[in-house]
Amino acid sequence: MEFPDWDASMARQASQLSEFVPAGARVLDCACGIGTQALPSLAADMRSLPFADASFDVVLAADNALPHLLTSDDVLAGLREMRRVLRPGGRLILSTRDYDTIRRERPVSTPPSVGPGRTVWFQLWHWDGDQYEQEMFQLNEAESWRVVVSKTRYWAVTCDEITELAERAGFGYLEWSLHVYCQPLMIGTNG
Repeated sequence: MEFPDWDASMARQASQLSEFVPAGARVLDCACGIGTQALPSLAADMRSLPFADASFDVVLAADNALPHLLTSDDVLAGLREMRRVLRPGGRLILSTRDYDTIRRERPVSTPPSVGPGRTVWFQLWHWDGDQYEQEMFQLNEAESWRVVVSKTRYWAVTCDEITELAERAGFGYLEWSLHVYCQPLMIGTNG
């Protein structure tokens, strides 16, 4: 698993992202990813956000949440909604896996990780064009080994594809930073 020490992961990610969030900003965590940001939440579809126009200073969509939307139309709808709820000049902070590299390499699995305790994690990836189904295996030892498998599907959307869709959604000044966070990080402004 990428986050064997959850508290340390939350602290590290909060520290990395804090430089992009102005003090006192009203923040919408618009897809809390795997939850390492640990902000209070309300479940909603990012393509139809239940907030008034210009309600937030920052919209955060971190930890590969956007690629759960499987078409360019759905991603565009999500980005338009994020822009709608941002105040003029507000900031979009978005991160995804490094799909530019991943699409070239097309991995079929991740290496196993161990921890906490006697837990083993790994993923299998089944590719279909520019999308893949991910199977997450979690093996836990108690009296005997127990296996839990969860599945999800992703669009392996590249930085260029996201940039083009964010521009179409009306975001201005889009910049990718590849080494300031655990994933490629895009910062954009509303307007």
